[in-house]
Amino acid sequence: MSDVTLLRLGILIAGLILIGAIVFFGRPRRQEQGKRVPRESVADGFIRTEPTLSGQATGNDDLIDNYDERASQPELALDAAEAGATSSSAVSSDLGKRNDESFDKIVTLYLAARAGAKLHGPDIVVAAEKTGLSYGHMGVFHRLVDNHPERGPVFSVANIMKPGSFDMASIQSMETPAIAFFLTLPAPVAALDAWETMLPTAQRMAELLDGVVLDESRNALGRQRIAHIRDELRAYDRQREAPPLMKPGRW
Repeated sequence: MSDVTLLRLGILIAGLILIGAIVFFGRPRRQEQGKRVPRESVADGFIRTEPTLSGQATGNDDLIDNYDERASQPELALDAAEAGATSSSAVSSDLGKRNDESFDKIVTLYLAARAGAKLHGPDIVVAAEKTGLSYGHMGVFHRLVDNHPERGPVFSVANIMKPGSFDMASIQSMETPAIAFFLTLPAPVAALDAWETMLPTAQRMAELLDGVVLDESRNALGRQRIAHIRDELRAYDRQREAPPLMKPGRW
């Protein structure tokens, strides 16, 4: 063969090799080629889609929307103050009864069940006992002054479902979407001290009941709101400690 013929043959062979490489490497790779797929993610010939959190109660926004929907129903429209003062099955005990029925300020917190869940009566009773609450007047729970229960409640805890009480005769079957913590002022202790007692109690009960603490507007209770409430109660205490203004005398 001449050199020209050999050159043409070499070019032809090289072209065929190049075309074969393009065809081979240009085909789509199968799933198991070039990429490691976790064993647990492949089942029955298809790739398993990881579950998402959509539709589950994992955030405060879902909880609050769910809670507001339930709280807007007529049977749940119970003010925190009314919860401690209206009960068709009120117990006769005076434990936790206010000595002075008048008050000028109410501070409220809610402990709400997570979306799709409810708080159960027996669990509430256990959580109340663990956090030092006493069952008493009007069929609700109260935090009392140590060694001085006669001074009345530091704060109280009621059911948001009417009539607001926890009926021990049916506590085993009782369910509620939320309970209310309410501090009526003046209290038997300084307002700020009462708040510093109520807040950790609500937070601890929320842990025990797997619930979430909300503010009076049923929003998630954050640090900024806590700080604002503390400032308000400091001002309240200072105002009550201030001596009354002297009436102008005659000159």
